[in-house]
Amino acid sequence: MFIDSVKFTVSSGKGGQGCSSFRREKFVIKGGPDGGDGGKGGDVVFLVDSNTDTLSWYKGRKVLKADNGKQGEGGRRTGKSAQPLVLVVPPGTQVIDSETNEVLLDLLEEGQKEVFLEGGKGGLGNTHFKNSRNQRPTYSQPGLPGEIKEIRLELKLIADVGLVGYPNVGKSTLISTASNASPEIANYEFTTLTPKLGVVEVGDYNSFVMADIPGIIDGASDGKGLGIEFLKHIERTKTLLFMIDIANYRTTKEQYDVLKEEVKKFSKELSGRNFAIALTKTDAYYGEDIEKDIKEFITELGLEVSNENSYGFDKSLPYFVQDLTYSKFDKTKPFFILPISSVTHLNTESIRFALYELIGQNK
Repeated sequence: MFIDSVKFTVSSGKGGQGCSSFRREKFVIKGGPDGGDGGKGGDVVFLVDSNTDTLSWYKGRKVLKADNGKQGEGGRRTGKSAQPLVLVVPPGTQVIDSETNEVLLDLLEEGQKEVFLEGGKGGLGNTHFKNSRNQRPTYSQPGLPGEIKEIRLELKLIADVGLVGYPNVGKSTLISTASNASPEIANYEFTTLTPKLGVVEVGDYNSFVMADIPGIIDGASDGKGLGIEFLKHIERTKTLLFMIDIANYRTTKEQYDVLKEEVKKFSKELSGRNFAIALTKTDAYYGEDIEKDIKEFITELGLEVSNENSYGFDKSLPYFVQDLTYSKFDKTKPFFILPISSVTHLNTESIRFALYELIGQNK
């Protein structure tokens, strides 16, 4: 089960009670106080593990508490300190204060380990309180209490390319074709109910991560459909690929405008990322002239059809790609507008290299 948001209370352990005792041995006269200190309470630690990709372990758990430290013992023996409570989370998890919504930890790197709450210090035994005026102290300190925090964990997947499009636009088909992911594919809307990640190989030594989220519809930023719930999963992506169904009853320009607007409403920062456009389902086009429609869409965006490229695009249909030979990459324009078909494999191989080049523009 994919769980990307959980809320619970977490607390570190209390320190152990100090011991109040006196040395009692044969042939030892007036042995004096020898109470040991209490052990330290357990810390609460977050550990990032890339072998997990969901927060499902935390579902239904209301309180997570580290163990308390053990009480001190006679003979100046310190009580045993408690083991830390290690909470394992996937990369991209944020720890948020439930009361203030402040991001307390942003856990991104594999193996990253952060002490979130310190365990309470153990109390001092009565041996610490002896002096020339009080040679027989009978009191010791209690351990200090642990810290308590009500938190919310939110998972925001980390990917290089995020796919954005209407439901049933071909996002799952593309990610299954271009990467090692195996999402559910069917001929109905909202097939994708949870985000999917796939590793796309580019040549023998290079790769990048692609994220597929549920389809976005008009009004998604107001809570309609499923997309708004998962848009946070592409907040960390370096680039966006807008996927537009050229065989849809909506015009390509209409789909593009809605998607751009919904992303902008959700996050202005996200809407400013580098992006490209894929015109999907060219094999299912039922209009009069697909070439005319593609050229018209490119023109409507104030761009011109390209003729040359270094990515091996199929030239059977018009496309646009920014020429980086003599000019600087323009972030306000799409890096490319490319017709694709996962059925006929039109440009499905070439788009991997173009996306890899686009990711490089972030450096």
